Amino acid sequence: MLKKYFLVLAALIFSVAALAADKHYVLGVDGLACPFCAYGIEKRLNKVDGVTGVEVDVGKSTVNVTLQEGKPFSEERARQAVEEAGFTLRSYSEAGGETGGSDAK
Repeated sequence: MLKKYFLVLAALIFSVAALAADKHYVLGVDGLACPFCAYGIEKRLNKVDGVTGVEVDVGKSTVNVTLQEGKPFSEERARQAVEEAGFTLRSYSEAGGETGGSDAK
């Protein structure tokens, strides 16, 4: 019985550590106007290597992207993915601190 508790506790500790290691980015995107737009950009960003989650807020025109630790997600890579989805990257920042930013091209 004690073994089961230990295994569950160990699994929880490793799960929390894995979640804490993820990187979070906030992208400001011009052109998000409807659920179909949200679906299109979410689908495209989920194809980027290392992306573990995408949340789109159409009202704020923002996209929250979660990546695995150690996976690169530069502003240029974000811009490329957003443009491939048919939108324009307005801003780029790492959640919790500004890592870059630009005006739309």
